[in-house]
Amino acid sequence: MSDSSPGPVVLDVWCELQCPDCRTALSDLRALRARYGDGLELRLRHFPLEKHKHAFAAAQAAEEAVEQGKGWEYVEAVLARVEELDREGEPFLVRIAGELGLDADEFDTALVDGRHILIVDADQAEGKAIGVTGTPTYVIGDERLDGGKSQEGLRERIEEIADRLLAG
Repeated sequence: MSDSSPGPVVLDVWCELQCPDCRTALSDLRALRARYGDGLELRLRHFPLEKHKHAFAAAQAAEEAVEQGKGWEYVEAVLARVEELDREGEPFLVRIAGELGLDADEFDTALVDGRHILIVDADQAEGKAIGVTGTPTYVIGDERLDGGKSQEGLRERIEEIADRLLAG
């Protein structure tokens, strides 16, 4: 086993699709993706906040997008238009799927049958267990970085940790 190269470093991104701070974080995530490519695996984790009434549905829709192969693309598209999500709710989530060329009917069905609720609930429970209180929150290595308060310097901190982990 010792000759196998280490896998990518995992960055868990606890995110909420009705959260303006998560929209702000997208430029950092794009930069990290550009810098590390396959060396850094960004994992979308859900932490819908009760104050946002469409966040739970949006998290389920994001999981459907992951299943259809366009998870992050979908997340970015929804966050870019968070005001429309505020106003329209689920019809907006289905419309974005169609705009991205995903199966919008399947999104509609997934939101009705709740097939992704368990994933969202599990993420939320795990987030609470490790002390996530707001979004975005990042976990890399064994460090939790809270971007809900301020995102200042967070990307640099993530890069430091990623560089250290990748250097092994």
